[in-house]
Amino acid sequence: MADFSRVLAGPFATMMLADFGADVIKIESPVGDETREWAPPLGPDGQSAYFGSVNRNKRSIVCDFASPEGLAAARELALTADVVIENFRPGVMKKFGLDYETVREANPGVIYCSITGFGSSAGARDLAGYDLLVQAMSGLMSITGQPDGEPTKVGVALVDVLCGQNAVAGILLALRARDSHADGHGQRVEVDLMSTALAALVNQAGNALATGTAPARLGNAHPSISPYELYATADRPIIIAVGSDRHFRALCESLDVPELADDERFVTNPARVTHRASLTATIENVLRAHGADHWVDTLRTAGIPVGPVNSVTDALAFAERIGLEPLVTVTANGRTSTSVRSPIRLSESPPRYELAPPRLGEHSGSEWFDMERSADE
Repeated sequence: MADFSRVLAGPFATMMLADFGADVIKIESPVGDETREWAPPLGPDGQSAYFGSVNRNKRSIVCDFASPEGLAAARELALTADVVIENFRPGVMKKFGLDYETVREANPGVIYCSITGFGSSAGARDLAGYDLLVQAMSGLMSITGQPDGEPTKVGVALVDVLCGQNAVAGILLALRARDSHADGHGQRVEVDLMSTALAALVNQAGNALATGTAPARLGNAHPSISPYELYATADRPIIIAVGSDRHFRALCESLDVPELADDERFVTNPARVTHRASLTATIENVLRAHGADHWVDTLRTAGIPVGPVNSVTDALAFAERIGLEPLVTVTANGRTSTSVRSPIRLSESPPRYELAPPRLGEHSGSEWFDMERSADE
């Protein structure tokens, strides 16, 4: 796989594929992927923790497109690869003779994946595609945050991550289609951040289409379910997620207020959503009698979906305690790198963790190309 992508969506996609055996050659400019400079913090291998989080199991070569040798090497990779992935603005790859049409002419079986911010139409091709911008422009920020506060971004570049997953799905679907046709022809895969974010709105977009009204921010509440949000206790908040009338009755019994389950304001989910403010105040009045640990134990024993609000480090420790083995440590080339394990588990072909995130141009002198001169320029 010839990987011309940088930053997050593309590298996340190629790491997912590399974990399961794809031979990913990361093609970088002499200054490298931008995220190599996004520090602090640094990871255990001394590289940017950001870069390390999405670049394991890859090899890095430097191709200076400004030099004939570097551009020729990049073209050779693209013209012989099963898969090419890039996330430049539309038109950039064409300038270097690395666009889909040019590559396909010499490599008709290629699966060529392009990731853009807003698509490749004339009205969108010049728009800069950054996760924060797309969170704002897609409506995602408008429904995230407190009702009386400002629109708020998600705490991670979630649209980039989802777009990377869509790229993986598109590539795998295209490979399957190619392998099922006798001519073996590939195709272009296009994914963009804006379409990804709109699709990720799911029920909120459905609500807008059904009512003709834009959804509002609800903080930690759910627009269609109650009780299903953050609740205060005597010390710190917890999440209670009740998705059925049966669970609601069990919750009322566990809180020692069984009469709530028969209150006409709360007897059905639509009624509870309508009277959410009163229900939330009533539940929190009971919860303030004890701390979060007490209520998590009590409600979990009763089969109520409940949990604390973990920090990232707490979440990793919790995943370890319940046996998810969330982290993987790779030691290679004299370096050690720790990152979050792939979430995909296959019984017959598990992921591999063989290569630490590469140094810039680390494999330029490998059997693939003698790129040492370009790397030194």
